[in-house]
Amino acid sequence: MPQLHQTDTLPAGFMGSAARDLHRILSGPTLIHLPGRRPETLFVSVLLHGNEITGLLAVQRLLARYLDRPLPRAMTVFIGNIEAARAGMRRLDGQPDYNRSWPGTTLPASPETELMQTVWQTMRERPLFASIDLHNNTGLNPHYGCVNVLDDACLQLAALFSRTAVFFETPRGTQSAAMARLCPAVTLECGKPGEPHGVEHAAEFIDACLHLAEIPPHRVRDSDLHLFHTVAQVRIPDSVSFGFGRNDAQLDLLPDLERMNFREMPAGTIFGFYTGESRPRPLVTGDDGSDMTDVFFSFDNGCLRLKRSVMPSMLTLDETVIRQDCLCYLMERLALPHSD
Repeated sequence: MPQLHQTDTLPAGFMGSAARDLHRILSGPTLIHLPGRRPETLFVSVLLHGNEITGLLAVQRLLARYLDRPLPRAMTVFIGNIEAARAGMRRLDGQPDYNRSWPGTTLPASPETELMQTVWQTMRERPLFASIDLHNNTGLNPHYGCVNVLDDACLQLAALFSRTAVFFETPRGTQSAAMARLCPAVTLECGKPGEPHGVEHAAEFIDACLHLAEIPPHRVRDSDLHLFHTVAQVRIPDSVSFGFGRNDAQLDLLPDLERMNFREMPAGTIFGFYTGESRPRPLVTGDDGSDMTDVFFSFDNGCLRLKRSVMPSMLTLDETVIRQDCLCYLMERLALPHSD
């Protein structure tokens, strides 16, 4: 059962610890509150998924620059699923997803939802500047930011990280959606775990946020940000066997499927093949939970095809991640909101 721990100093050994070894120096999920010259706090969460290590490496790299001088502003770091990190997994079997358990979740009450409620309440009592949640993808994806609120401050944060941003409303219970109720919040998708460019990019972004006196109050220009909206999630039901380039599976997906990420794919694009008369179906759900499988896919002549033009994201070939989360999300372009 996860118990929240808090400290006002860096734990001994933290700076040199690998994600798999954090359990040796931390007793569980931990908030590390660090002072800075400005009191408004930058909240940074890492390892909500235990195998997504770039956030931890970026925080360690960032803090190494300030070992002998104060941070430009206060920063609180939340170290999440330490037990999953120990196993090198997104989450352990039987655990709810740490990034689906925050206030606003649709998951049943659990020790994890209580944990995230406590973290949220703790941060609510502090003066907050902004929130950053650091993640990785297992498939081929660009670096991009995600927002849950289409306001100028959140979009400015996303644009500071990348010219590509995604607005999403589902899944529910994410850190960024919960923290956006308290301050500007963004999720950063930093490529595959541990890639040096992802680590450096994330560390530079955190440093930039620490130095900002304020988040620019004006709207983001159309030329500065390409915004997409997640309209559906694609999952493979547990009852359906699948694979990539495997004709013995009920659903044989293309072995290079992840190359479709962040590319606008036309109607008729083949995702994979099926055998027999059963027509094993992925499950496509919209933001309201409705079944949209027949809106986005057709099943004919043994082929699984797109029925409409759409842009996939987070396509991965990692079968464990697909079972624990999803195959991908489907997106459409979204115009930037214009302030009055």
